[in-house]
Amino acid sequence: MSRPARFDRGHTDDLLTYLAASPSPYHAVANAAERLEKAGFRQVEETDAWDGTTGGKYVLRGGALIAWFVPEGAEPHTPFRIVGAHTDSPNLRVKPLPDTGAAGWRQVAVELYGGTLLNTWLDRDLGLAGRITLRDGRDVLVNIDRPLLRVPQLAIHLDRGANDGLKLDRQKHMQPIWGLGDDVQEGDLIAFVAEEAGVDAAEVAGWDLMPHPVEAPAYLGRDRELVAGPRMDNLLSVHAGAAALAAAATGNLPHIPVLAAFDHEENGSQSDTGADGPLLGSVLERSVHARGGSPEDRARALAGTICLSSDTGHAVHPNYPERHDPTHHPRANGGPILKVNVNMRYATDGSGRAVFAEACEKAGVPFQNFVSNNAMPCGTTIGPITAARHGIKTVDIGVAILSMHSARELCGADDPFLLANALTAFLEN
Repeated sequence: MSRPARFDRGHTDDLLTYLAASPSPYHAVANAAERLEKAGFRQVEETDAWDGTTGGKYVLRGGALIAWFVPEGAEPHTPFRIVGAHTDSPNLRVKPLPDTGAAGWRQVAVELYGGTLLNTWLDRDLGLAGRITLRDGRDVLVNIDRPLLRVPQLAIHLDRGANDGLKLDRQKHMQPIWGLGDDVQEGDLIAFVAEEAGVDAAEVAGWDLMPHPVEAPAYLGRDRELVAGPRMDNLLSVHAGAAALAAAATGNLPHIPVLAAFDHEENGSQSDTGADGPLLGSVLERSVHARGGSPEDRARALAGTICLSSDTGHAVHPNYPERHDPTHHPRANGGPILKVNVNMRYATDGSGRAVFAEACEKAGVPFQNFVSNNAMPCGTTIGPITAARHGIKTVDIGVAILSMHSARELCGADDPFLLANALTAFLEN
């Protein structure tokens, strides 16, 4: 079977590289920033005074990134076009006192972050990544990308009913092992991590660390028309958004294109780096003021602003088609999806649909519609939060995937490129 002419192997190859290099939100924003730097963007510090110069700029805060491009001739009241996404994924997170163990096994104490599909973390080789914070306030990224941890499942001989319904205790059954020994010493894990990072363990004052599967992202299938990998929800959208912003950052645009990649979507977005925090509003307001604008200019700019909230959605599952709406069946490689929920779990309305349809038409990209089965609860995104917090027209979109919230997810190999093209057309139009 020949590949569709629209398929761009280069974009998807780069997505695989990005996923592998981004085992934590902190790595995800650092790698996105590196791509933007190559497109001419420069970092601005929140503690510095901002100027109104043209060009690409970005702010990093923890696991969040806000980037924007000010075109020549931009007025203080020039509206924004925003691509919103999130950098976090459901996973395991290391506790403040991580050193533990039992029965001669050394283990690491972890919490469960977000709506983790627990069984997918069993019997996988796991690395450890994130950041450590030193006593002088500096953050150091850490990525131990080799088999280090494992959450072992109980053998079938000791749990004869496992195949009839696996029951996992979130506290007792999800603590990974990382060695042998009866003498558990407090500080061992952080000393090991500090050594891997090349810093003195005595200088480590805090950490945000998380296991990650070390199996590389890969093409899948007879014709390599699928992609399997970790953290597609939602680094697929962050990667596409960064590519779209870099492509759109030219010429005399009638608006200011923005990428807003937030942390903590998977646990409610309520943090200083989440969509329900002040970060985006602060950046937009300071951008207006840096160009000499007033509160009136800010209000005018936001009134004309549109946001595409890009997050993964559900492709129809061949083994569970009854769990989906009977007339809305998004398929892999069918193009990005427009997500609708009349109870505003998604922010899309009819006028928003027209915006997205126009962008897809301009890009020559097909799109699909997604709604939940009425008998099933509907998830949500940063879309409604962005719309409500900032008064911005917001449209929820994304890419249809299988195995959402698994340690390893699955999408069509064409769809990331198609999403990036649609986002580029939206930012340019």
